[in-house]
Amino acid sequence: MSRAPYYAPHGGHPAQTELLTDRAMFTEAYAVIPKGVMRDIVTSRLPFWEKTRLWVMARPLSGFAETFAQYIMEVGAGGGSERPEQNPNAEGVLFVVEGQIDLTLQGRLHTLTPGGYAFIPPGSEWSLRNRSQDAARFHWIRKHYEAVDGVRLPEAFVTNEQDVEPIAMPGTEGRWVTSRFVDTADMRHDMHVNIVTFLPGGVIPFAETHVMEHGLYVLEGKAVYRLNQDWVEVEAGDFMWLRAFCPQACYAGGPDRFRYLLYKDVNRHMKLTLDTPR
Repeated sequence: MSRAPYYAPHGGHPAQTELLTDRAMFTEAYAVIPKGVMRDIVTSRLPFWEKTRLWVMARPLSGFAETFAQYIMEVGAGGGSERPEQNPNAEGVLFVVEGQIDLTLQGRLHTLTPGGYAFIPPGSEWSLRNRSQDAARFHWIRKHYEAVDGVRLPEAFVTNEQDVEPIAMPGTEGRWVTSRFVDTADMRHDMHVNIVTFLPGGVIPFAETHVMEHGLYVLEGKAVYRLNQDWVEVEAGDFMWLRAFCPQACYAGGPDRFRYLLYKDVNRHMKLTLDTPR
C-alpha cells in the first residue's frame, strides 16, 4: 500500500477504561473535531458507493459550515462508485492521504496515490475505484458552484502536491509556505483547497479576521491555534471549522513541520439579504 506522512483515520472503538475527556469543541465561531472521535460508531455511508464508509467533518448547517461539506472517505479493496455525485451543481476536490485510487474523470483514467489531488467541476462525468488490496483514504470536499454570467466553468485537472511548488509568505524566510493548486486570480474558481506548511517555530503573527470560511484538516505535526478568544492545541488528524470573521492565528509547536489541508470560499460577491417589501 502506498504510504505518506499524512494522517488518516482508521476507526476502531475506544476501550471502556478510557477517559471521556477530549478536546472536542463546538462554538458559534469555530469547531474542533479531534482525531480521537473518528471512530467506527460515527461513520456514514452513501448511495451507490460500494465497500465504502466515511467520516463527515463538515456540512452546511445552521450555526455550522455554510459553504461546503468535507468527508474523509474510506474505500475498501474493490470498492468505489460509478455514480459518486448526484448533485449536478456540486464541484469537488479529492486529496488522497493513504492508499491508491483509480479516478476516471471526463473519460481519462488517473491513478492517485498519497498527495494526489483532483479538481472536479460541476456536471462532470466521473467514477472512482480502489483496485488495490488495501483500503484507500482520501478527503472529498464539495461545494455548490456559484456560476457567474460571462465567466467560464473551471476545467478538471489532476496533479500531486509533490509537483506543486510551495509559495513562501513574504518575510518568513520560508518558515510559512502555501502549496496552491489554482491561480488565485483565476475567477473561474470560487473555492481554493490548498496545503499550508509551517516549519518549527513558524507563526501566523496576527489574528487573521476575514470573510473566508475555513475547513482545516491537520495532515502532519502539531501546533497551538488561536480560535476566536481561545488557544487550542491541535495535532495530525484533527479537523477545525472556522466561521467567516473568526479571529485566527497559530504557531507550530512541535519538533517537526506542521501542515494542514485548507478550504476557503473565494472570488464571489457576498450574498445580500433582500428587505421584505412593505
